[in-house]
Amino acid sequence: MRGCGGVPKDARMPNSPSPSPSPSPFSPSSRLRRALLPFVAAVALLGTAGSSAAGAVEACGSVITAPLARPVSADDPCPSADPVVCRIRVLPMDEKVEAQRTRMRYHGLLEDMHRTEAAMREAGATDEEIARELVDMRNQAKEITRAGMTREEVRILEERNIAKYGNPLGPTADQLYAKYGSWQQVIDASMRTSYAVDRELSLEYRPCPV
Repeated sequence: MRGCGGVPKDARMPNSPSPSPSPSPFSPSSRLRRALLPFVAAVALLGTAGSSAAGAVEACGSVITAPLARPVSADDPCPSADPVVCRIRVLPMDEKVEAQRTRMRYHGLLEDMHRTEAAMREAGATDEEIARELVDMRNQAKEITRAGMTREEVRILEERNIAKYGNPLGPTADQLYAKYGSWQQVIDASMRTSYAVDRELSLEYRPCPV
């Protein structure tokens, strides 16, 4: 009598395990495995895509949202009322890439300011103390906050600031308090970013949890 593998049963060693026959490449089980491989691969890819999507959703800080737009002609009408946006639109590509990098550094400054605010609040600092520290942080980082501006534009801005605030770096915390009427509003204003400028540089700022 023969077993399933074609070996006589009485030819086997006593108590020896039955050898597992190699499946035929044409057997139903082999065909099923081959049919399942593309499905398993597709599921794996979907899982990877899902993880990437989740990572994108969770991204914070300075997030690149799209490739940088090619420069347009200076003769093209600018759709924005913001002169910085209008200047960025016509920048040569290498300068636009540098402006994007500088803007990302500015977003990094905002992250530092958010962490500073959280640490000061935990230490029991008042709104006024926090506001003064954040305004100072922003004013001292003028090379970051003035991204996309030429030296001539910076000079004009500093002259205007001196005439208006008596300070080339911009308004002091006290001057902002006089404008807004509360230290919390000064804090909010000091950590503000221009959505229009960010969008022109294909960026979005998303505050990270602190």
